[in-house]
Amino acid sequence: MTFDPSVLPDVSGLSVGILGGTGPQGRGLAYRWARAGQAVRIGSRTRERGEAAAAELAGMPHVPDGVVTGGDNEYACAADVVLVAVPWDGHADTLRALAPVLAGRIVVDCVNPLGFDKQGAFALPVPEGSAAQQALALLPGSRVCAAFHHVSAVLLADPEVTEVDLDVLVLGDDRDAAAVVQALAMRIPGMRGVWAGRLRNAGQVEAFTANLIAINRRYKAHAGIRVTDV
Repeated sequence: MTFDPSVLPDVSGLSVGILGGTGPQGRGLAYRWARAGQAVRIGSRTRERGEAAAAELAGMPHVPDGVVTGGDNEYACAADVVLVAVPWDGHADTLRALAPVLAGRIVVDCVNPLGFDKQGAFALPVPEGSAAQQALALLPGSRVCAAFHHVSAVLLADPEVTEVDLDVLVLGDDRDAAAVVQALAMRIPGMRGVWAGRLRNAGQVEAFTANLIAINRRYKAHAGIRVTDV
């Protein structure tokens, strides 16, 4: 079966909430979705920080009027799809606190549990197996997927970059939810959303980010992934 984006759902009318929308990854993805006309709700620990981040994004090039709004994390959780882009050390506490308001939502975890030392980045052990599996354990009422682990925040935030050339690996046990996430990836020019297996396989996808960081440092690049023959 070849990759056929025409079978993916129309997600142009969905809103996307960003937990961690003030950080580089969340902010970059918010910018790309807003630039594509997607309704984006920026969340932060305080309403003021979320509103300030949204106002900054709204003023960036190519962002249509009215598509970006901001508030606290609960405000972001009212979106149709919620992206988790918080730091790893706050991942569990954030999701545990928001579990009631995330019930019934598609939740997309893009957190990479990494450590850093003088030798570079390395994957951290996670008792549940991965950040995404931890999210699944903490959010039993949500439709959890994993995606957007290997996207350069630098490229996302650069208004001069018109296309982000990579494949987004989407993992999840709920195939309908995963299809929504695939389609959201494809709202960003240059990206494809490729289904890459069940959530139990998210650990190696998250960990591979450490290899990409090493590649980027060695070659002074913003490396991503393309899947061949699909």
